[in-house]
Amino acid sequence: MNDLPWLLPAPENFNEQCAQMLSADNSLDRACQLAATSLSLNQCNRLIKALDKSHDQQQATKSPLTHFKLGIVSNATFNLFVPALRASALRHGILLDVVLADFDQIMQEALNPESLINSADVDAILIALDHRGYPFATDTLASTTPDTTAADAVEHLNQLRSGFARHSGAPCIVQTLACPPFPLLGGLDTQLAGLLQKEIRDFNSQLCDIVADSTDIMLDIASLASRVGTGQWFDERQWLMSRIAMANEFIPLYCDHVARTLAAMRGKSKKCLILDLDNTLWGGVIGDDGMDGIHIGQGHPVGEAHQAIQRYAKELKNHGIILAICSKNEEAIALQPFREHPDMVLQEEDIAVFVANWNDKASNIQHIARTLNIGTDALVFLDDNPMERDIVRTVLPEVSVPELPDDAALIPRTLAAAGYFDLISFTTDDAQRSEQYRANAIRQKAMESSGNIDDYLASLDMAIEFKAFDASGRKRITQLINKTNQFNLTTRRYTEAEVEQFEVNPQYITRQVRLSDKFGDNGMISVLIAKKEQDCLIVDTWLMSCRVIKRRVEDALCDELVAAAKAEGITTIRGVYLPTSKNPLVKEHYQNLGFSLIDSTDGTDTWELNINDYQAKTPPMSVTRQSPEMVGA
Repeated sequence: MNDLPWLLPAPENFNEQCAQMLSADNSLDRACQLAATSLSLNQCNRLIKALDKSHDQQQATKSPLTHFKLGIVSNATFNLFVPALRASALRHGILLDVVLADFDQIMQEALNPESLINSADVDAILIALDHRGYPFATDTLASTTPDTTAADAVEHLNQLRSGFARHSGAPCIVQTLACPPFPLLGGLDTQLAGLLQKEIRDFNSQLCDIVADSTDIMLDIASLASRVGTGQWFDERQWLMSRIAMANEFIPLYCDHVARTLAAMRGKSKKCLILDLDNTLWGGVIGDDGMDGIHIGQGHPVGEAHQAIQRYAKELKNHGIILAICSKNEEAIALQPFREHPDMVLQEEDIAVFVANWNDKASNIQHIARTLNIGTDALVFLDDNPMERDIVRTVLPEVSVPELPDDAALIPRTLAAAGYFDLISFTTDDAQRSEQYRANAIRQKAMESSGNIDDYLASLDMAIEFKAFDASGRKRITQLINKTNQFNLTTRRYTEAEVEQFEVNPQYITRQVRLSDKFGDNGMISVLIAKKEQDCLIVDTWLMSCRVIKRRVEDALCDELVAAAKAEGITTIRGVYLPTSKNPLVKEHYQNLGFSLIDSTDGTDTWELNINDYQAKTPPMSVTRQSPEMVGA
């Protein structure tokens, strides 16, 4: 059984490729390629051992992978999981460093300020407890300890969360509990207090409420175990012999879910689903079979299967995922079902970019990314044709291309299981993202047809709004800080709790920025954090969504920053450019705004602006603020 069916199987010469890594100059790149396949637990171990023996620290430092330090506490033996965790993290663009506490030293780690986890400066803490790590665990299979309820288990977890929050400050990743498959009284197990099924279900319900009101993150192990079957998930022999919380065969699947959560924390969730048409969104070939010959809709099993694919894509779009079409077809013919077929779930207006021609799909996918102004690593490509999938994987290895089952009825399940679009939070701006990108594609066409860029910008009727950080914008601010890579001067990452501290710290000037125009609301598109140090304002974070590049938004932001500095009696603004593999776009950002270079060391440029010499740029947009007193707040 392949528990990661959306991935290609590991190559037949996997062991040989691992051995070759020992003498390779690009061992980390090779490790990432192998990690992108479906690996067993033993293969994960072999891969990580080869990587550790081969690559040096300099290669890891220069890697485009995102570094992440994860602390782990568990009531189970977790050493066996670490190589699989690290391999899974590579698959999701994360270079993972694991700090693992001693077995079952959970409360000690949380409450001791000098414990291994609390003193390790970790980015997050995984509280990897199953039901046996909570007070209601007993030696029996189906009952809890006398008078011990879900509330006691929740209190136990809250003690852990509180201790880590106080001594580490890192967010906790907390797990829902899978329920062992040992009913005692049948259906009454879910109703009768004191029986494990009821208490676990109550615990999971309360946990959802707790996480929703906190900066911690939930890992839904209960749902994962249910999908594979709790009778398969739990292996009592493994627990009794080695204190391993699940069957060995599911450790890579569990680790992939942990890794995709870490990737979501770092803004690496995919943004766009690119769909093929023939035999993907409908059964048959529209160019050959015509409107009456394709299968879509009720009354035909093939048609209903393809309609289910559309329905799943529509739900993704309704939750902010951009949809695009990439098909080898004549455009007019390809558009016909969207415009005329009564059983189409997806409509033309659901698609942000529609590309139907006879060019190779890799080139068309690059065109889609350019039109949307997002990286190709933010794309998922869905195509029933194995040859097309292979070509895109070869030419654009950063694009996620899931393997698909031959039966179209299983495609939504496979796409959902891959977790490409997993999020750790969801905001109003997220829900509107698909429409925002579609409007942006329309803007792009309008700009290309305009003869004068200044006239075009003036015709947009842009309105920009500045607000200091506040509770209502906190989740979206944190999202932007952790996911924005290209237009990001320093790429510093902050947790939601740290963002909350910026709100109340009088040493900092903060701005959340929204932009709208005649085509629609772009939502929150920029974040500024600057620290006041005597007569100088130090820019800590300056980032902006690539959706609004070339619209002079950065000019408006600079005007706002200068106005805020003047209100504080500050005469100088200083900013740094910290280069990464993804932000060369902003290398000349400060220079373009009139700053002077005062230092350049080890690739880090420091720029300075004398406010007294600054001429307001006044781009063509109206400016509103939360309140007149906000400038300098």
